[in-house]
Amino acid sequence: MSSSTDGDSAQAFDETGDPIARDGDADDDPRSEPTGPRDGPSGREIVVPFRLYKAVTVFSTLAAVVTYFIGFTLIDAATLQISFIRTTIVYLLDSAGLLPPEDVLVAILAITGVGFILLGTAVYVLGTRFRGQGMGKSQDDAS
Repeated sequence: MSSSTDGDSAQAFDETGDPIARDGDADDDPRSEPTGPRDGPSGREIVVPFRLYKAVTVFSTLAAVVTYFIGFTLIDAATLQISFIRTTIVYLLDSAGLLPPEDVLVAILAITGVGFILLGTAVYVLGTRFRGQGMGKSQDDAS
């Protein structure tokens, strides 16, 4: 942090820790950009404070990776007869007395796996619609 003797070079921060533009730089500083939804060159985007942008990016990517992993594991269980996951699912369904025929089980596992992959894709795409306050895109530059 800077001391009060720095004069004009002192940076102010809001309650979330994001930097606040100085009065003289209000028009030129991209950090003073208003937040909220808007239409950008690549479609609709939502401008949020930078801390929220970082959280959305991290957690949407993590959620997408986890759902992809689950989806591909379920597809693997649908195609391999000796899969550990498939053996566990068959055991649990048989214990509950709900074991479907083999071809129905394969279809359910495959459709559920594809569903998880599509869910992960949707989460990732929605997460990419967020943009941090003051973050420009290279496509936005006129030069």
